[in-house]
Amino acid sequence: MESPSNSTIPRGFLLQGFFEFPHLRPLLFLVLLAVHLATLSGNLLILVAVVSVPSRPPMLLFLCQLSAIELCYTLVVVPRSLADLTMPGHGRGSPISFLGCAVQMQMFVALGGAECFLLAAMAYDRYVAICHPLRYASIVTPGLCARLALACCLGGLAVSVGLTVGVFHLPFCGSRLLVHFFCDITALLHLACTRSYVDELPLLGACLVLLLLPSLLILTSYGAIASALRRLHGGGSRCKAASTCASHLAVSFLHYGCATFMYVRPKSSYSPRLDRTLALVYTNVTPLLYPLIYSFRNREITSAIHRVLGLRGSGSV
Repeated sequence: MESPSNSTIPRGFLLQGFFEFPHLRPLLFLVLLAVHLATLSGNLLILVAVVSVPSRPPMLLFLCQLSAIELCYTLVVVPRSLADLTMPGHGRGSPISFLGCAVQMQMFVALGGAECFLLAAMAYDRYVAICHPLRYASIVTPGLCARLALACCLGGLAVSVGLTVGVFHLPFCGSRLLVHFFCDITALLHLACTRSYVDELPLLGACLVLLLLPSLLILTSYGAIASALRRLHGGGSRCKAASTCASHLAVSFLHYGCATFMYVRPKSSYSPRLDRTLALVYTNVTPLLYPLIYSFRNREITSAIHRVLGLRGSGSV
């Protein structure tokens, strides 16, 4: 069978998803559905727990926004993927309109970008808490948290709109088959007719703003934190201070590591099926891990969850 051409699919794409594995699709559907429900439950529980706390420290507000982003992040990709897995395995893929593909990519990048900026803001919060503990309450105020949260969302939105316009202005010719289960940037660039490195400039610019700049801010914050920890007297104080950063470092490593591997590389090295498998992990597994790594190891969040669930004890770890 010949690949679909512009004449047959003039205004859209075909998402191949996992149509070439008909026997694997039922199992994959059940696994992804279970992971998706667990992700939704975990992040919703965190949101409810934070709302139930009468006095919310700044870190709780950041964790609440992180859970909200992860909740929306999975809803942009996973429900459509699950629906496609239930479709009859005939044909080469599931059709998606040009506009629908653009909107999905824009929302995916906006939420991922907002998370990049939010992780940098959380690193700044840890820096102030450890390096300037006496001034923490006067510096990291609820007003500052609200402004940072808004800036993270607006920054992700601005970059996503620019990147989406840049990608969807490229000419797409020949096959419109995306070897992917959602409209990812690398899959779309792979379909672009041109082979010039100029076509990758929107993606490189987005990576510069969303990955490099926040990473530098996080590294700078933790450089100052490491210097402050060396000046602390007593191993107990040093370990207690360092433990407050461990979860944030783990989440940052997962987020920036996956994003850097996926998007900071030349178009010539793109491997559609490998990238599809990796995307399956970072759109399904990592959003499930974030609440476990970060929020569920936070004393305030754990205590709030125990109150919401009617459990006894403080939930300290």
